Amino acid sequence: MIRTVWHIFLSLMVFASALVILPARVNAAPTTEDTAESAEEVQANYAKAEKTIEALEAPLYSAFTERYLLDEVKTLRQMLADHRVEVTEQITDRELSVADKALMYATDTVTYFFYLIAGASTLLVLVGWNSLREIKDRASALANDEISRITSSYEERLEKLERELHSKSRHIAATQEEIELTNEVHSLWLKASQESSAQNKIAIYDQILGLRPDDIEAITYKADAALLLGQNQWANALANRALTIDPENSHAKYQRACAHAESGYIEEALRDLAEAIETSEALREQAAHDPSFEKLRDMEEFIAMTQVSS
Repeated sequence: MIRTVWHIFLSLMVFASALVILPARVNAAPTTEDTAESAEEVQANYAKAEKTIEALEAPLYSAFTERYLLDEVKTLRQMLADHRVEVTEQITDRELSVADKALMYATDTVTYFFYLIAGASTLLVLVGWNSLREIKDRASALANDEISRITSSYEERLEKLERELHSKSRHIAATQEEIELTNEVHSLWLKASQESSAQNKIAIYDQILGLRPDDIEAITYKADAALLLGQNQWANALANRALTIDPENSHAKYQRACAHAESGYIEEALRDLAEAIETSEALREQAAHDPSFEKLRDMEEFIAMTQVSS
């Protein structure tokens, strides 16, 4: 669970690093070498953090750790907000620039067009065409058609930019909501780790499941607490619920084996325990000392199953 929390935090930090790098490259066309270099830097930082997490030997839950993580998440949220404002300003500036160029282009086109009309009119008068009204009507129609075409073209471009802006805004809002939810869930996990009462832990796990109903980790930890309270059937039901979400979850199979063993279903307990150990070798030694398997302690199959090879 420690590693899961740190993995979430690490993902947030990598996302924040991408947001910091992005504004510096908005006005420059990205090259293959820049993209590869950024990917290698992010991968190297991620690998370094992974090694640090793997080297942890004791839980880091403390008031200082929680405060530090919450401050970091707050900083990330502020960076997201600043990034949203910056993107909005850049897109707005580009829209204004496009509009100015469109207006300038339309004005120049109309000006040159009327110069052409004046020259053509003079030529027509010289050759004997005196219908100036007809010339005026045709020139106005051609000018209006050209202006309409240019205006429609730039309206389509501005509409496309607006759609992209709305899409990015929705994405930023969704990311911010996910960060807030992760922050709240993380606080509940820290609170649960500091509780010594199984009943209180269950109440906190219920709060986590209220935010994320399919959080398989919360379901399995709730099943652990139910086993501590002696609620074997409840623990069995929770383990089945977890296996419905993830049929290969070794923790859920191990818990169901504990519930079967304490309820006297020996064959079912041995079957689930064998599957759990096959998926996660670390459960072999844990099962050898787990009081839930007291009824299986003298069975040859259990002894062979929990024997740790030297």
